[in-house]
Amino acid sequence: MYTSFEQFAAGSMVGSEDAPPRSNGELLFRRLWEGRAFGIAIALSKKGHYDWEEFRQELIASIAEWEGKHCKDDLDWDYYERWLLALEQMVLESGLLSRQQIESRTTEISAQLRGRTDEVS
Repeated sequence: MYTSFEQFAAGSMVGSEDAPPRSNGELLFRRLWEGRAFGIAIALSKKGHYDWEEFRQELIASIAEWEGKHCKDDLDWDYYERWLLALEQMVLESGLLSRQQIESRTTEISAQLRGRTDEVS
């Protein structure tokens, strides 16, 4: 169930260049980590660690960076990878974690997940 902030956050992106993928009007997450990253970004903003608009601008910049290096029909495009990069940048800028802490935890989780599928059914 969404609270008014979550509705605002998700709704503020509808129809814009940073809009998340949808299927039949619902947010579409193909891998478990995508939904988690989405929720974490909203939760950290809601808790006041950064302003939602700052996150959106970081996401737009992340998308623009990818587009500047790739063709628009490049099959390597992954919306939630750009989302995750924007989230990491906001976490670093807000001082919640250091780059080393992020990299260390990423290594731990990658080792745990090696050989497992992360697809959402």
